[in-house]
Amino acid sequence: MAHIGWLRVLSVLFAALALIFTGAHLLELPHKIGMSAADYLTVQQIYRGWQFAGIAVIGAIVSLAWLGYAARNDHRVLVPALIALVCILGTQALFWLFNYPANRATDNWATLPADWETLRTRWEFAHAASAVLNLIALVALVVGWLGPQRVPTRQSDKKARRQLELQEVER
Repeated sequence: MAHIGWLRVLSVLFAALALIFTGAHLLELPHKIGMSAADYLTVQQIYRGWQFAGIAVIGAIVSLAWLGYAARNDHRVLVPALIALVCILGTQALFWLFNYPANRATDNWATLPADWETLRTRWEFAHAASAVLNLIALVALVVGWLGPQRVPTRQSDKKARRQLELQEVER
């Protein structure tokens, strides 16, 4: 089906876009985790407007679910799509369990409550875990796309041999 090709492209695109944001958090983590309160508040302001990253996540979820449905009879496409979908949904679980509560408790890192260091640790490491999940999603999709186009089975080999035999007999 031609639309599966486009769904694969969209799924890879959105998975890659989702990885950009969480990947940035992962790469920043070693430099931010030990910052003073004042420095951390200042640096956290660079994330203003990043709520639009959610568009990439929504795009990934929709395109992966659609791809999974469209490829439900083709395990070569379905399995990587499901792995990627579970990973992307996992990033959402992490966000809503750890990142969103920290954002609310700090008014999006405009103020620091007494337990701010605990919130920072949860916030930073949840984003790091999301980056790993986004990377797994992207790798699953790419490996699935680059994998063998058709894995021959013994039964399909028998059918192919039988067709050849029939063609030889007909000559």
